[in-house]
Amino acid sequence: MAKKQFKSESKRLLDLMINSIYTHKEIFLREIISNASDAIDKLCFLSLTDDKVGMSREDFKITIKADKDSRTLVIEDNGIGMDRDDLENNLGTIASSGSYKFRQQLEEKDKENVDIIGQFGVGFYSAFMVADDITVLTKKYGGDTAYRWQSSGADGYTIKEVEKDNVGTQVILHIKEDAEGENYSEFLDQYRIQGLIKKYSDYVHYPIIMDMETQKQKEGTEEKPEYETVVETKTLNSMTPIWQKNKKEVTEEEYNTFYREKFFDFEPPLCTIPTSVEGVVTYKALLFIPSKIPYDFYTKDYKKGLKLYSSGVLIMDNCEEILPEHFRFVKGIVDSQDFSLNISREVLQHDRQLKTIAKTLEKKIKNELSSIMKKEREKYEEFFKQFGRQIKYGIVSEYGTHKELLQDLLLFYSSTEKKLVSLQEYVDRMKEEQKYIYFATGESIATIDNLPQAELLQSKGYEILYCTEDVDEFTIQGLGMYDNKSFRSVTNDDLGIEEDEKSEENNEDNSQVLTFVKDALGDKVNEVIASKKLVSHPVCLTAKGGISFEMEKYFAQVQPGSGMKAQRCLELNLNHDAVKALAENIGKDDEKAKLYSELLYDQALLIAGLPLEDPSAYADLVCNLMK
Repeated sequence: MAKKQFKSESKRLLDLMINSIYTHKEIFLREIISNASDAIDKLCFLSLTDDKVGMSREDFKITIKADKDSRTLVIEDNGIGMDRDDLENNLGTIASSGSYKFRQQLEEKDKENVDIIGQFGVGFYSAFMVADDITVLTKKYGGDTAYRWQSSGADGYTIKEVEKDNVGTQVILHIKEDAEGENYSEFLDQYRIQGLIKKYSDYVHYPIIMDMETQKQKEGTEEKPEYETVVETKTLNSMTPIWQKNKKEVTEEEYNTFYREKFFDFEPPLCTIPTSVEGVVTYKALLFIPSKIPYDFYTKDYKKGLKLYSSGVLIMDNCEEILPEHFRFVKGIVDSQDFSLNISREVLQHDRQLKTIAKTLEKKIKNELSSIMKKEREKYEEFFKQFGRQIKYGIVSEYGTHKELLQDLLLFYSSTEKKLVSLQEYVDRMKEEQKYIYFATGESIATIDNLPQAELLQSKGYEILYCTEDVDEFTIQGLGMYDNKSFRSVTNDDLGIEEDEKSEENNEDNSQVLTFVKDALGDKVNEVIASKKLVSHPVCLTAKGGISFEMEKYFAQVQPGSGMKAQRCLELNLNHDAVKALAENIGKDDEKAKLYSELLYDQALLIAGLPLEDPSAYADLVCNLMK
């Protein structure tokens, strides 16, 4: 029989199909099964108007057989089948899709009833990645003749008439021999096949069945168990995606089980977000917020993104583009026929539909989190302890683009409420005369509680937000304002508080003290001033300029050689006994006054959580003053 040549520059194009388009060889099974599902869809659709079909939806199936001895893998369907013209047009012309043409012919009202997966007509040829010979036996519904199409690759194909009793198509792949670095035999292993179907084709609408060898205990061997190998026909796919069901029909336990199995988490999710959208872009989504942060969440090994399905067939395992970075912790799936896929159906094209879905999901996640905050506060606080840092990163990133979306999801520890509060809750409690939202940074709540700079605010009953994470101060700067209220650090030299005028006698003496201390410390400080905020403490440090002390500590950790340092302003409480003792020694014992100045500066460093420049010298200084 004369061998026919492929059309469309077959040799070059087929080589491209096999070697370049598909990322993973295992994709071939998804493609062949998708084609089989399409063929069944066509006959199933026809049965709605043609009583002669004589089959109901329950009669359709896809059968898989693997024979290691002959190295053949068979995928068979009882769908509509093909005649000679179909074989010539669809298998003889690479990149011609019968499924796509079929869908084009459907009226708009009928498209919703049939899922057509194959669109490009190249998936069939992916089988040549693992097979050195492919045979197709097929008989079309309504036809009397069956055909065999056979090809070994780019050198062409043959078509001949054969006998076949039933309507449908049988694809027989002769799997390649193993080679160095290539284990083709894995595609003949029943458990490997089962795993691939579970991964890519679990939600194909028709049962995918295969005879599986299993071990069973022989009857009558209860005391001394003996086992035998038996063959059982098993359905390998679940067929109905859980996200396609009405959420009222699915229990919380079913959602939790699906999440744990699909996303390999031992813990149930914090919450489940089922979504169904119809309109310009139609899709269904099932999203999960984990209850615990993954161990690798902040490493390069963590993979963000959602699983993408097209008509129940897995297209991508982790699509990053559809999930914003600030919600990278969300797990889940999105299923839509509106995705614009590339020719291999492995990668999404960047189009308007994709962006629309991503934007809608972002709002859906935000609204769900806001709802939990209002209705289940303890649950939200648990979430924030796990993923609050990521929300803060989202405000800082991209020059504050997302702050309006995320700012109401933030929580900070409150000095007055002694618990986590939102910015809105803070603003609602602000005193009438209060101008700013006050915050303080430090390594812990206990550390901030003892900050000398906070004394004045605390004495007036003003609420302070405690920032204990390294990202917090960057977050505050990213916000800039909230509800038309500016943020102000407790270490700011101007707290915006109208104080009662105090008698300031001996202004000349005060000026003399400040000048003396500045000269004694030299370049260690940029300025020495009389404090307006200290009450019971003698001294504190205030950062001036754009860099705070917390930022300085952060950069010292991540970029040790950056030289990023805050400008140091030493504030003295001129009414404190320690400062008065310093003042009394000026002119009488300048050396002692200088030691006092250095001691107060070192104490200010310790209070600010900054390292001492010379810990040994500080210890000697304290000992000398104790003599």
